Amino acid sequence: MYFQRLRKQSLHHDKVAKASWCYPDGTQIPYGVIIICLVLFMIGAFSRTQFQPLRLPYPPGPPPSSWLGGNIKDVPGIKPWLRYTDWKKRYGNLVHFRIYGQHNIIVNDYDTAVELCEKRSNVFSDRPSTTIIDLMGWDFSTALKPYGDHWRVERRMFQQAYKPDVVMSYWDIQTQKVQDLLYGLLTTPNDFRNHIKTVAAAVIMSVVYSHDISPKDDYYVKLAEATVGKLSESIFPGAAMVNAIPILRHLPEWFPGAGFHTFAREARKLTDQMLNAPIAMVEKKMENGTAQPCLASELLSTCKNEKDRMHTKCVCATSYAAGADTTVASIEAFFYVIAKYPDVQRKAQEEIDRVIGNDRIPTFNDRSSLLYVEALFREVLRWMPALPLGLAHGTSADDIYEGQYIPKGASIIVNTWAMTHNPDVYPDPDTFNPDRFFTEDGKLNDDEVLYTFGFGRRVCPGRHLASNTIWLTIATVLALFNMGKKMDADGNEIPVEADFTTGLMTHPFPYECSIVPRSDVAERLILDA
Repeated sequence: MYFQRLRKQSLHHDKVAKASWCYPDGTQIPYGVIIICLVLFMIGAFSRTQFQPLRLPYPPGPPPSSWLGGNIKDVPGIKPWLRYTDWKKRYGNLVHFRIYGQHNIIVNDYDTAVELCEKRSNVFSDRPSTTIIDLMGWDFSTALKPYGDHWRVERRMFQQAYKPDVVMSYWDIQTQKVQDLLYGLLTTPNDFRNHIKTVAAAVIMSVVYSHDISPKDDYYVKLAEATVGKLSESIFPGAAMVNAIPILRHLPEWFPGAGFHTFAREARKLTDQMLNAPIAMVEKKMENGTAQPCLASELLSTCKNEKDRMHTKCVCATSYAAGADTTVASIEAFFYVIAKYPDVQRKAQEEIDRVIGNDRIPTFNDRSSLLYVEALFREVLRWMPALPLGLAHGTSADDIYEGQYIPKGASIIVNTWAMTHNPDVYPDPDTFNPDRFFTEDGKLNDDEVLYTFGFGRRVCPGRHLASNTIWLTIATVLALFNMGKKMDADGNEIPVEADFTTGLMTHPFPYECSIVPRSDVAERLILDA
């Protein structure tokens, strides 16, 4: 009798277990309750999108394509910035759409972005709440943190580390790492994509952690590429349903539609490594007395408690992640356009030969004298911005812009692509043309395209370091190499054609090109550097 009663209790427990979800502490929640909560949440989300207290219209935008999902079917998974730019023609500089309960506002022109993100930065400096980012472990990132005390502390740390006069002290590091790139291009030109990834990671790893990476298949290069790649896959509205319906995070991994848990778990392993491995390496060197001066060692030496140490980890890892991939995107775009536009390459090389000659490698001190190279650098940033949509801002309060209602908690998507391809500002915007940055009297105009690094309090604090690495790479590669079409086995030219990827950052898909030293003198300069 006792065993029969025990068996019945066990069977009942099994039925309950199969019909419920357990927290780690053993608390069970029936799936029926979860489903009811989901339905109620969706109804509430829909209600919030239909009613707002100020009775003002939202900015114009496409009508919802579904009752519940809103415009989820209208936002393409491939290059959404092109769709947003097309919407500008139809709806204007400010476009509203929603995905489930999330309001999204696209800012399609520069002046509006300045008004909202800079002049009203007290409202437009937050980040939207993104559940998948937290599940992936990216809540450490200063760039993605919500506006608040933690962000302010780390922002000040960034500003001190990357202000212009401090960045000048990194010139020697950048020069050495770019020289390593030149040597790689000379010896293994077909591996140019790997050399580009290496130079970007080498600069930031040296500045932040005083670590010299391996020239090929480096652990930290691959880690940054994989980790940021996961982030890039998840950050657009509609890319993960859990962003729009946060309660979904409580669903078990096997539940239909909850595959984001698998994605997030795999991403979190990479994120944890990127956050902890480099800083642990520096701490060990500090204990052994072998640490070299770097940002991490400087910040760690001033830490008074675990809270300070966590801020240091976050600032260093954010630098590592952001510096490695955004710089890569711009340098890759440069290689692509130079191989594709030989006239631009020839004009830049003529200026370098005329201004500094061919018996030395350009340095940072030459920057103010190489006007066409500077214009070319600006055109790279404009023609293919590394982050076509930047990182979305968030609103911390309701606001009104030109009689239109912008609700608290909205995602503010700054469409950098629309700004850099505005034909009213940049005629024939799809053509790569550095001459657009010159005035009629041959001087550079005031447009430095710095808005591609962001707006307001959320502008990239490492922009000076990144732009220096990009500029020096451009100047030295142009001075020492000729790039162009490669020949196939039959002696025919292989066209330089490649589409660009979709993601937080955009890169050209693989393509082939020829990279050869301009002369014996150029080759000797590389070998002697």
